[in-house]
Amino acid sequence: MHITQFEILNYRCKEELLKWCCPAAPSLCEASRVGGRPERQINLSNIRAGALARRAAQANPDTKDTPDEPWAFQAREFLRKKIIGKEVCFNVEIKIGQGREYGMVYLGKDTSGESIAESLVSEGLATVRREGIRGNNPDQARLCDLEDQARASKKGMWSEGGGAHTIRDLKYSIENPRHFVDSLHQKPVNAIIEHVRDGSVVRALLLPDYYLVTVMLSGVKCPSIKREPDGVETPEPFAAEAKFFTESRLLQRDVQIILESCPNQVILGTIMHPNGNITELLLKEGFARCVDWSMAVYTQGADKLRAAERSAKERKVRIWKDYVAPTANMDQKDRQFVAKVMQVVNADAIVVKLNSGECKTVHLSSIRPPRIEGESNQEKNKDKDKRFRPLYDIPYMFEAREFMRKKLIGKKVNVTVDYIRAATAANDVGGGSIPAFPERTCATVTIGGINIAEALISKGLATVIRYRQDDDQRSSHYDELLAAEARAIKNAKGLHSKKEVPIHRVADISGETQKAKQFLPFLQRAGRSEAVVEYVFSGSRLKLYMPKETCLITFLLAGIECPRGSRNTPGGLQEAEPFSDEAMLFTKELVLQREVEVEVESMDKAGNFIGWLHIDGLNLSVALVEHALSKVHFTAERSSYYKTLVSGEEAARQRKEKVWANYEEKPAEEVVQVTEEKERIPNYKGVYVTEITDGLHFYTQDVETGTQLENLMETMRAEIAAHPPVEGSYMPRRGDYCISTFADGEWYRARVEKVESPAKIHVFYIDYGNREIVSSTRLAALSPAFNVRTLPAQATEYAFAYVQVPHEDDARADVVDSMVRDIQNTQCLLNVEYAGVSCPHVTLQFSDSKDDVGLGLVKEGMLMVDVRKEKHLQKMVTEYLNGQESAKTARLNLWRYGDFRADDADEFGYNR
Repeated sequence: MHITQFEILNYRCKEELLKWCCPAAPSLCEASRVGGRPERQINLSNIRAGALARRAAQANPDTKDTPDEPWAFQAREFLRKKIIGKEVCFNVEIKIGQGREYGMVYLGKDTSGESIAESLVSEGLATVRREGIRGNNPDQARLCDLEDQARASKKGMWSEGGGAHTIRDLKYSIENPRHFVDSLHQKPVNAIIEHVRDGSVVRALLLPDYYLVTVMLSGVKCPSIKREPDGVETPEPFAAEAKFFTESRLLQRDVQIILESCPNQVILGTIMHPNGNITELLLKEGFARCVDWSMAVYTQGADKLRAAERSAKERKVRIWKDYVAPTANMDQKDRQFVAKVMQVVNADAIVVKLNSGECKTVHLSSIRPPRIEGESNQEKNKDKDKRFRPLYDIPYMFEAREFMRKKLIGKKVNVTVDYIRAATAANDVGGGSIPAFPERTCATVTIGGINIAEALISKGLATVIRYRQDDDQRSSHYDELLAAEARAIKNAKGLHSKKEVPIHRVADISGETQKAKQFLPFLQRAGRSEAVVEYVFSGSRLKLYMPKETCLITFLLAGIECPRGSRNTPGGLQEAEPFSDEAMLFTKELVLQREVEVEVESMDKAGNFIGWLHIDGLNLSVALVEHALSKVHFTAERSSYYKTLVSGEEAARQRKEKVWANYEEKPAEEVVQVTEEKERIPNYKGVYVTEITDGLHFYTQDVETGTQLENLMETMRAEIAAHPPVEGSYMPRRGDYCISTFADGEWYRARVEKVESPAKIHVFYIDYGNREIVSSTRLAALSPAFNVRTLPAQATEYAFAYVQVPHEDDARADVVDSMVRDIQNTQCLLNVEYAGVSCPHVTLQFSDSKDDVGLGLVKEGMLMVDVRKEKHLQKMVTEYLNGQESAKTARLNLWRYGDFRADDADEFGYNR
């Protein structure tokens, strides 16, 4: 018979009691399904062995522990190693009361194999029951001969000394189990599995010190058999099968156990067998489920357990036979996609724009944003003369939002949907109110391989939601989130810090006319101020947070007339004007929650500030006009952006798009009368080219003010030499003017553009136009005597007029190289031709030959002409087009291919 489960129960005076499966048992796989095989017990006939130790009955304090008899454990070990897991056969010689059976057991398929009883006797590990010997039984006679031989050879119990050294010092309890586990942490301990309580709990004998301990498998739990108060046992589904699965592989096997933790006196560990890890096998076969509370201590990697459980779920085996995945009804494209982040709604929710153009709200799985515990927010603020603002009033809410905003806004992220949280209705429970929640898409969001939820939690800016063990709607990286939270708690970060919580005193002066009047002169004098767009009401109306001033303001875009959305008026609901929604969406996508710069010019009667908003060099008013989502307002005439606005409006009007869709052009003669423009009058001035950018923009200094700059630099450096700044004393902030040491070791005036870290400060040298990333130790404060009020920044940005900038990197690099070679660090003549979006467009001449630099690049076939429509520029445009034709004829650079046409321009990185 094939023994697949074998357990030695005990030794009693003259008998060896064995337990195994009956010959008619089903296969192992079938046994796993039905809960194990039928079992029989047999006592080896005619021999006796020492009794193993027995623990005193816990319910009877009068009983005492019984130690091993000499050589009892050695006899058990000899028998265990010889026959466990081996194929044997047996015969039953006699049956007595209570169903006890006596017989002989042989290794192999028939009685010709090794007799187990004879082997025990011959090794001196058992004695023969001679009082029951019958003279005519050769097997019994052979046992007597073998005993005599063992006695003569002094084997086993017949050896000198009586065998006291073979009695184990068996320890049933550990005085300090936590210290014991910690002392052996992650060190494999040899052990024998003595008993299997259920699939995930065993009793193990730790060697060589003979500790008998109960070990629970880390990270998993199998179905168990519950004992009711009345003593009735109720097995959970698959409890018997899980127990048999573990018994058949581990019971009485030599294993190694990694003791991993000891919470509440319960020892957690991982059992390693040469044939595999029982923990992972139980999960893979659907006999166990992962448990969060002990998953963190599993040293083999929690991801392996999750993968094994996921495999069982996908195959729907055993305890997962009715399993339905949270995203089972979703298409693959809906489960996993790439999207652009448009808005950070909360510390756990973002709005993303899909490739289809649809916007979708996504919640981060399994995290809870900062919140106020205990009494309601209304109660906390009922005596305060202000509205409750969660973003600023809930500790760490602002820090969490800012972390996500800076990390995600405007960037593409990978979204993997973990589950869909169903909508809930509002309920009143115990005098409190549970609000209603709409359906939520909960997902794992990553950018550059970083899990945003994990990053938030590791900084202490969110916590992990705890679930019921059977709740499968959770993050696919739940274990990583728990580990991140444990690190944050250990390092006392954010919400787990013992320090005072950060307080954000933000003044909201939106609609506060008197406060706005007091604040207006300050903003007007400040020039361009930093801000963050908190909310977009419409295409031209926004709410801004001013970080330096720590206030919230309502800001209206100057110079334009934007379509209005629907609004309530005393006369009723006023319908939205055409394209108002498109304008609002355009503004949202461009600036919502972005860092911008604003120029405040004035304010209206309601306390709203009016001015210009810039993002990455782009004027939002101009952008709305150019995209036909707004019209130029007459108030723009007094601004420096008027020409750019008019130019953009004219182009949009000619295209007849959006707000200009129904535009009818006036008769030609009337247009001539109204729009007739003056002739181009060149007014060249001397400049010194100091820097050329990769985008073909360049910076110049006016020759007239060159002496002033030299004097200022000389005086500034002399003062610095006399009073050197203390290294590291200056803390740079974005937008600050400062001084910085360049590669030549000299100090120059600069402006801080970005602060990544103390070692990475992005600065712009305001008098020369070049940029650099420096350490904060190379920066110092700029003395008021040398600031931009004493002498304005000398580097002015320009772009070439009448030409197109190639988008292809190689083509653009060739032009930059030519410009650096010809004009950088040289004196030229400059004339402003027309305004651009970010800077004026100019023509540049060599000071000696008076040749046009831009026209020369066109003639060399390195640039294409940008055909302008303004009447007073047509003469220059014609000259540039003639130069382009000569380059075509000579087949220079861009035109070296004879069949090149304007239609091919995109291949060379140009916009036609």
